[in-house]
Amino acid sequence: MKRSIGLWQLFGFAVTSLGGTLLHFLYDFTGKSVLVAPFSGVNESTWEHMKLLFWPMFLFAIVQSFFFKERADFWCVKLRGILLGLVLIPVIFYTYNGVIGPSPDWINIAIFFISAAVAYIYETRLLGNEATPCKNPKLAVALLCLMALFFTVFTFVTPEIGIFRDPLTGTYGI
Repeated sequence: MKRSIGLWQLFGFAVTSLGGTLLHFLYDFTGKSVLVAPFSGVNESTWEHMKLLFWPMFLFAIVQSFFFKERADFWCVKLRGILLGLVLIPVIFYTYNGVIGPSPDWINIAIFFISAAVAYIYETRLLGNEATPCKNPKLAVALLCLMALFFTVFTFVTPEIGIFRDPLTGTYGI
């Protein structure tokens, strides 16, 4: 079972990496379609880059859940992994920019891949254990759905705080 967990997670990392990369360009490729805006990057803000990690990880977790039905802790593990990946993006980005200065594009791209890799490695470790403490898997699913709602709503009704600000244009959201 442990080997198949590792393969699943490796595949998940590949799906997230490819999916996030495609989502980065999808909004522009579709002529700025409001239908794809909630799922794709609509600007270069840190929040929009977090969205590029969230959607592929969340959608992959939904598919993966059908094959991990016996794991009562599955959704709690996925919630923890997704949260870790989402937290790492702004932490690494703002730490790097605060210490070194403005980051080149290749560093920003690396931050995305590093965050995804760490999230999947963390999930793999948790799934490799007998069971991760999980009191309420339904709550974990509800929290992931709430996060999906936030990513959708904040695309159109964007708070004017730093994490949502596009550093290239100074704008927020669409």
